[in-house]
Amino acid sequence: MYDCTKNYINGKWLSSEVNDIHDIINPATEESIGQVAYGTADDVNLAVAAARTAFEEFSQWTVEQRLELLAKIEETYMARYSDMAGAITAEMGAPVTLSQKAQAASGVGHLRSTIAALQAMELEEQLGNSIILKEPVGVCGLITPWNWPINQIVCKVAPALAAGCTVVLKPSEIAPVNATIFAEILDAAGVPAGVFNLVHGDGPGVGSAMSAHPGIDMMSFTGSTRAGILVAKSAADTVKRVSQELGGKSANIILESAPLEEAIKSGVIDMFGNTGQSCNAPSRMLVPESLYEQAVAIAAAVAEHVQPGDPQDPATHLGPVVSEAQYNKIQGLIEKGMAEGAGLVCGGPGKPEGLETGYFVKPTIFRDVNNDMAIAREEIFGPVLVMIPYSDIDQAIEIANDTDYGLSGYVYGASTGEAMAVARRLRTGMVHLNGADNDINAPFGGYKQSGNGREWGAHGIEDFLELKAVMAA
Repeated sequence: MYDCTKNYINGKWLSSEVNDIHDIINPATEESIGQVAYGTADDVNLAVAAARTAFEEFSQWTVEQRLELLAKIEETYMARYSDMAGAITAEMGAPVTLSQKAQAASGVGHLRSTIAALQAMELEEQLGNSIILKEPVGVCGLITPWNWPINQIVCKVAPALAAGCTVVLKPSEIAPVNATIFAEILDAAGVPAGVFNLVHGDGPGVGSAMSAHPGIDMMSFTGSTRAGILVAKSAADTVKRVSQELGGKSANIILESAPLEEAIKSGVIDMFGNTGQSCNAPSRMLVPESLYEQAVAIAAAVAEHVQPGDPQDPATHLGPVVSEAQYNKIQGLIEKGMAEGAGLVCGGPGKPEGLETGYFVKPTIFRDVNNDMAIAREEIFGPVLVMIPYSDIDQAIEIANDTDYGLSGYVYGASTGEAMAVARRLRTGMVHLNGADNDINAPFGGYKQSGNGREWGAHGIEDFLELKAVMAA
């Protein structure tokens, strides 16, 4: 059983005075695998005080000292790698192979890319008669989600430490175990007391207290657009910096020249990865009208081979969704899509046969979808793909950009050049061409209601830096 009943504050594991204990539920079994204690505003106050005290010394560390600390964190992380992967499978249902090769691996990747970016970064430069200094923004409040839990924790904590900031982290209360393990890693690596602090809890109890806290200089939030708006409003009174990575409803434009089977297969598999629980998932597939029937048939055939199963089985590619609440939300949107007149290619409401226990969702594909339907506009955050026909490339781009979101986009064509021409017209922070994967060194973030600021690599460190101009006579 996992124990997340203590917070890590000022280098010590402390119990909250309020004994608000909740079960941690394994979404594949619906059974408790441990407990988490929700903290309070008082716990946040303690953590912020510790972070402010530690900032005075840590902010003055040299780049070499920070690099040495990050390298030690990476070494210690690798010693706990299997623990991390196992926890993520147990608490949020990621298939074990995904946890080992992607979920846990992302933490290592962000540590290594942060180290490389810091080594190459100039934190002081001459500009005319002025010296421009890049300095740590201060105490940073970090709020992270459950879908890629350690990925989001490390891609905030590592660059914050690289910049010389101190932090208070509130991880997801649904998947808190990986955060506790990460705190143990940082403690074992010798991170000074107060530099990193962890407070478990929910948004109303801990997240809102962090956002409004006058002792926190910056909030970095990843989660839903709805929650991000609340964080920004709460932070406004203290005029603190707010960086947000929010929702998405990414379009995947299949060009008429694309190798159709390859493009459709890539799009379906990418959509169903992590059980559709990725903010940048290619959830709207746009296909030329002339190829639409053929594309639907290919997508259906691919979906037949991507069936949900026990996440502890190395052969499983599709696990459960994270919680009962998430399952119910997805079911409601599937039923709404059917009521709106979308055609069901495969999947649909209810649980897959033989998986009545656990929050398993049938991999679902809708056809004959238009961009006004709820399933084309709302972030479903589950294994649900909608297929939309288009008449010409101008209409495809119009449909792709007709959304409140702007996180990512996908284009598949006969050549990179052709796909790139379309990518330039998409109002998104990222675009994947011809099946390209994420680049851990490239900036991650979006336009419009998908947020502001950028994470990953050098741009991730820049988010935690202030600029100071020193004018020399």
